[in-house]
Amino acid sequence: MAVPQKNTRIARFGVFEVDYSAGELRKSGFKLRLQGQPFQVLALLLERAGEVVTREELQQKLWPADTFVDFDHSLNTAINKVREALGDSASNPRFVETLARRGYRFIAPIQNDATVSAPASLPVPVPVHASPGPATTPRSLHPELHVPIPRRTITRGLFGLTQVMYLAFYVAALFRIHAIQTIADSFLPIWGATALAGAVMITAGVGIPLRCYLISAVGFDYQRLGEKFRQIFPFVLALDQLWAIAPFLLMQKIGLGPAFAASAALLYLPFSERTLIRMAYFWASERH
Repeated sequence: MAVPQKNTRIARFGVFEVDYSAGELRKSGFKLRLQGQPFQVLALLLERAGEVVTREELQQKLWPADTFVDFDHSLNTAINKVREALGDSASNPRFVETLARRGYRFIAPIQNDATVSAPASLPVPVPVHASPGPATTPRSLHPELHVPIPRRTITRGLFGLTQVMYLAFYVAALFRIHAIQTIADSFLPIWGATALAGAVMITAGVGIPLRCYLISAVGFDYQRLGEKFRQIFPFVLALDQLWAIAPFLLMQKIGLGPAFAASAALLYLPFSERTLIRMAYFWASERH
């Protein structure tokens, strides 16, 4: 009696191959971790290689109308996982090209094969590699900053620590508001010292809920934080620049040089916050 066999469709490009039947992506024979919707997106792009696959087509085929998800975020995440598995880059693509406001296109030459696999009762073992190591797969580059994308836990953690620092500044200033008034009286007229103390109270009162929002958003990994932070950044920049002069209030205790150095660092800090958010939520840039 003949042993049953099964047909397998395989697409090959470079050192990669996609086994449609098994739902596997392999590199040089080693299985890579790419499953679910990211694999389905890659398979659809391969089937339409050289053609533009619009975001609307991807939504219709892979995200049913009754699925209640953030489609933009889900698709961008899937594309980024595909690029990460292939060692590809949005800014210098070798495989998946982004066409702004249109969709995506698979640009590498591929070879589609229909092969006959080993008998079903005698499966051929495939070596499994949990994930591509740094020595074999180049890290993806940020599409705008052109730097390797770090682990999101690092960038989110640094951003969260920055917000905690500002929150501590505000709370400490409010607890020591009388000391601030006394310091201001030593080099400002009465009305100027009163205005400075009032500005500290107002900006701290506004800054506390802002920092609490940012801490909770990054802590719970709010997926639209990149977009939201870009909208409020002008306000955050103005607030942080005002607080950058705070070290000069301690000039009599720490000296002019340290106060100037601390102020310079605080002037730069809001731009580092923006960079951390752009690295942690880099898919937001692909929507524009």
